[in-house]
Amino acid sequence: MSEFHKREEAFEKQFALDEELKFKATARRNKMLGLWAARLLGLSGAEAENYAQSVVMAEFEQGGDNAVIGKVRKDLEDKGVGRSEHQITRTMTDLMARAITDIKAGR
Repeated sequence: MSEFHKREEAFEKQFALDEELKFKATARRNKMLGLWAARLLGLSGAEAENYAQSVVMAEFEQGGDNAVIGKVRKDLEDKGVGRSEHQITRTMTDLMARAITDIKAGR
């Protein structure tokens, strides 16, 4: 195998690993965001877990961060717990960093 092909194969493997990490981290971040919002909504236990799962599913069903932000913001507003889009986005950013750290640490 030529050096070029070896490098190309290594790049493709790294890309696949990066995409897998991104997928796992995003799902974990969304669950943590859902649990954060659940606490603000006064949910606990199974209700909080179910709500967090609905936040994770918003990513898949509606697509992207905007869907997640929109769901959480609407749910908070509906219950009179106002949080700005900026606050939710900042929380998502913090949680993404924690999710990546946790996954890399094998947690």
